[in-house]
Amino acid sequence: MTVAEVASALELKVFTGEVALTNNVACGYAGDLLSDVMSHCKDGSAWLTIQTHQNIIAVAVLTGVSAVIICGGRVPETDTLARAQRENIPVLGSDKCLYETVGKVYNLLV
Repeated sequence: MTVAEVASALELKVFTGEVALTNNVACGYAGDLLSDVMSHCKDGSAWLTIQTHQNIIAVAVLTGVSAVIICGGRVPETDTLARAQRENIPVLGSDKCLYETVGKVYNLLV
């Protein structure tokens, strides 16, 4: 499934990364502790978080995620979006809480 298909199915807002919406999403990972995400998130994952600062993009690049989904109606910081654009990382947003969004992603990808 592509990032665009996930975004459409879950009615996610696309903040940036339109160029990379064709990335394939193999699985999902939820976490806010960046060191944990770096250690356990798999290449090709959709990473779900509540973090909005630009360090999430650095972690996304290091782990090879297909997209970052920011949950809970949070809006990424301006510098986060600028860095995501430079790195071609799609940043999506969900108005739903992390728990609910994770469940929806899980059901979509299983």
